[in-house]
Amino acid sequence: MENSSVTSHLLGEPVCYCGQISATRTSWTKNNPGRRFQGCTLYGRLDPCDYFSWIDPPPHPRYKIVINGLLRKSNNNENGKMKTRRLVKLNQIALGCIVLGVLIHKCVI
Repeated sequence: MENSSVTSHLLGEPVCYCGQISATRTSWTKNNPGRRFQGCTLYGRLDPCDYFSWIDPPPHPRYKIVINGLLRKSNNNENGKMKTRRLVKLNQIALGCIVLGVLIHKCVI
């Protein structure tokens, strides 16, 4: 384990405090949307170390505004698609109930 950590570090791959090659991730927070960073491989599991390092330099302030606006627009589109799918499903159920009601009514008469 120690040898692989030393080799990884010599090859330029960041090693976290756990001795593991750190994971490359992308932040999607409002303050750092789309910004890449290196973090502990065990993040989100038991006992991760606190290793953290930005890969990308700080972006231009306008970058946050543009990226967050695009993310909001994308989320709104997804929400709109979900609402449309729900309405289509409800219409299908309503139509099925109407057809079933007509068939039952014909059988009774």
